[in-house]
Amino acid sequence: MKELMDFLIELGLNNDKNWFEKNKNRYKAIQAEFGELTGKIIDGISVFDPSIKGLAPKDCTYRIYRDVRFSKDKSPYKTHIGAYFCPNGKKSGYAGYYFHIEPINNNYATGSFLTSGIYMPESVVLKSVREEILDYGDLLLSAVDSAKGFRLNQDNKLKKTPVGYPKDSTYDELLKLKDFFVEKPIDGDYLLHKDLADHVIEDFSKTYELTKILNRAVKYAYEEMM
Repeated sequence: MKELMDFLIELGLNNDKNWFEKNKNRYKAIQAEFGELTGKIIDGISVFDPSIKGLAPKDCTYRIYRDVRFSKDKSPYKTHIGAYFCPNGKKSGYAGYYFHIEPINNNYATGSFLTSGIYMPESVVLKSVREEILDYGDLLLSAVDSAKGFRLNQDNKLKKTPVGYPKDSTYDELLKLKDFFVEKPIDGDYLLHKDLADHVIEDFSKTYELTKILNRAVKYAYEEMM
C-alpha cells in the first residue's frame, strides 16, 4: 500500500501525460495491487451482505482518467483511487460501501475515508428513501447509531422540509437530506496496516443494517419504475 500512496502523491505533483506515461508500469503495478485488495474486500463483505457476492474488482473500481470536458480543471488524472461495493456493481444506483484513498499535501491519508449508504440518488430513489424514513425512521436512526466509528454526513441538506412531507415529523432532519450515508475518515496507520482488508471489512460490517434498509427503498423505487 505504501507504493500506491507514494505513486498518488507523486502524481499530484506531476499531473500530466508525460510523467504518467513514464510511470505507466508503476501505475499498472499499483492497479493490480488495489485490484487484489478489492477482491479480498468483496469476499469479506459477501459474508455479511450476500448481495455483493459474485462481483469482480472491475465492477467496483474506477478509471484513473478524468473526464475534463466540462471542467475548468484540465488535469488529466485523478489523484485518488477508490472502490464502491454495491449490488450489481458501481453503476447500479444501489446503496453500498465506498473505500477512498487520497493523499493530500504529501500526507498519506488526509483525504482518505470509508462511507456506506447512497450518494446523489435519482429523484425517484430519494423519494423512496424519504418514504422509508417516514415509515421506519427509528430503524434508520438505530442503524446509524450501530455504525460505530462512523458519522452521518449532513453536508448536502435542504434548509426546509421537502415539499409534500410533514414539517412536524420526528424525522424532519433526516427528510431534509439529499444524500444518505455515514462516513469514517481513515489515517496513514490504518492504510499501512498489514491487515488492511480485514479492518475495512470489519468497519463496513458495522454499516450493513443501514445499507440494507436503504437498498430496500432503492429496490422498491426501481420496481415502481418498471
